[in-house]
Amino acid sequence: MISTPFTDLFGVDHPIICGGMTGVGTAELISAVAEAGALGFLTALTQPTPENLAREIARCRDMTDRPFGVNLTVLPTLRPVPYAEYRAAIIESGIRVVETAGSNPAEHVADFKASGAKVIHKAVAVRHALKAQSLGVDAVSIDGFECAGHPGEEDIPGLVLIPAAVRRLDIPVIASGGFATGSGLAAALALGACAVNMGTRFVASAEAPVHQNVKDQIVANDERATQLVFREFGNTGRVARNAISEEIVARSKRPGAAFEDIAELASGIRGRTRVLEQGQMDDGLWWAGQAQGLIESVATCKEIVTGVVADAEKAIGRLADLRG
Repeated sequence: MISTPFTDLFGVDHPIICGGMTGVGTAELISAVAEAGALGFLTALTQPTPENLAREIARCRDMTDRPFGVNLTVLPTLRPVPYAEYRAAIIESGIRVVETAGSNPAEHVADFKASGAKVIHKAVAVRHALKAQSLGVDAVSIDGFECAGHPGEEDIPGLVLIPAAVRRLDIPVIASGGFATGSGLAAALALGACAVNMGTRFVASAEAPVHQNVKDQIVANDERATQLVFREFGNTGRVARNAISEEIVARSKRPGAAFEDIAELASGIRGRTRVLEQGQMDDGLWWAGQAQGLIESVATCKEIVTGVVADAEKAIGRLADLRG
């Protein structure tokens, strides 16, 4: 057992998070993460309406009595999102741990804290993490350049970003981006973090609500099998490399290119339907990080968490032996 300020603060057994993942963070996965002794987050915007989110929270509670939370990510969208209504559904459902991400979370943090919830904010830069701390969040998840999703525009890898955040912040820091193994957890702890956030690793789990082709592709891929998209539009995203990501990059490089030129290819609905649900691996955009190169099998969440912790303990023991 590895005990850290994170496990103490959030009442979980292990310093491991399954952060919010759109289209993936449903009750099937998050209840399994919770039962394994880690902290998982349902993804609010995976649900089509706030009412659906409230039902998903209730469904997850039926599947586990262990702690879990909800992620609320605020990003530019083609259609307006009723964030205040989603926030209200989270609060009214009695959720006690929330993960925020994306744009400035000030309005949301204030309401969540007033409800008695603890808040973790995901940030891609130290200055953003400091701002979140000033808003009263309880912990920060710092995303290195290796991560899936939106790593920011500054390309700072975790080996630098994590200790830089730890040095400046007074609240617990969670390491995110490139983590899938026990040696990674041990390294994060050595850098001063108190937990790791694993996304891609949990997509390749038995309980993840995605097509088996997706899980098998993650196992087959190596660390080179990702691609940066949307960079020309100031909204860089790291996705799994496939025919659609290649076409998006090609179109984006054309003189005068606008997001409208790739919008149909980049559609989140397309990726979730054609890839995550149907397993058509080259027919939509899907998110995966460089940690693909570290994932060798599809396993249950219990096996993943138990294995990562056991391997981390071994790695810590090997380091301790070096002192002799």
